[in-house]
Amino acid sequence: MQVHSDTSNLPFFKNAAITIGTFDGVHSGHVQIIHQLKKEAQQNNGESVIITFDPHPRMVLNPHKVQTPIKLLNTLDEKIELLKKQEIDHLVIIPFTQEFANQSAEEYIADFLVSKFHPQTIIIGYDHRFGKNRTGDYKLLEKFQATYNYKVKEIPEHVLHHVTISSTKIRQALFEGDIKTANEYLGYDYFFEGRVIDGNKLGRTLGYPTANIQINNENKLVPGNGIYAVSLSIGNEPENNEPGFIVISSHEGMMSIGFRPTIGGSNIVIEVNIFDFDENIYNRKIRVYVKKFLRLEEKFDSLEDLKAQIAKDKINATDFLRIKNRDSN
Repeated sequence: MQVHSDTSNLPFFKNAAITIGTFDGVHSGHVQIIHQLKKEAQQNNGESVIITFDPHPRMVLNPHKVQTPIKLLNTLDEKIELLKKQEIDHLVIIPFTQEFANQSAEEYIADFLVSKFHPQTIIIGYDHRFGKNRTGDYKLLEKFQATYNYKVKEIPEHVLHHVTISSTKIRQALFEGDIKTANEYLGYDYFFEGRVIDGNKLGRTLGYPTANIQINNENKLVPGNGIYAVSLSIGNEPENNEPGFIVISSHEGMMSIGFRPTIGGSNIVIEVNIFDFDENIYNRKIRVYVKKFLRLEEKFDSLEDLKAQIAKDKINATDFLRIKNRDSN
């Protein structure tokens, strides 16, 4: 897959089949659309092209809605990584700006879609809106088919419904700790990345040292507070600032997300106890795959009570991960 972010220097796409969307999560509903896109491209001996936006359009169009900031299932780098696995030919990342949003619907078709992509086929949902004040729609694209020599194909309504329902259910499930539902809709284990930062060493004092994780992307969705069974990878960034994650080592563990009420914490902390591991990984990049919700965060009467519960959490996490690994082999 070729990734393009400079819209002034795009290649000439051969018999392009294109589709447009945010593709946040690249979940099972999106995969159905991608299969349709690839099939259309293959039938016309052409190239498959996904057009997506960064930042998310809602962040540009509704910048003042800070009370309910959008939480994304994927960062841009994660989205690129997931789309690469779908084996499309091209991903074009459009810098979404007010200027871009203010194009008329006709300008969007002529000066953007046609001029830059020369599409043979545009695959789009019946409810897709574009152009200033969202005046462009499927019918307008149909109207200009003969003028610009492309054909429009509609994404089936049941697929669009699945995409919408899946995205909503995934976000809600992650907030509620329903990891089983979230991962089923995603088609993979939900993951996030961060840096290992210095903590207060409470875990080490209790006999369960933790890696405290700082997520740099404030828009990334973090699962709800609680204790989880996880697997994780410790890694490095690729060279030349390319997106992705180079795995150095893989492990299993348990994760706590919350305020740490037993010690009167006031900020949400993400910390992972890595099983059978005792290395210095401060400032290293870490990716956590969320496997199972174990329990809600609790306030204990003493550190000894907390320690006893952590021991039970480790047993529960280990048992679940062992069964999951057995079933996947």
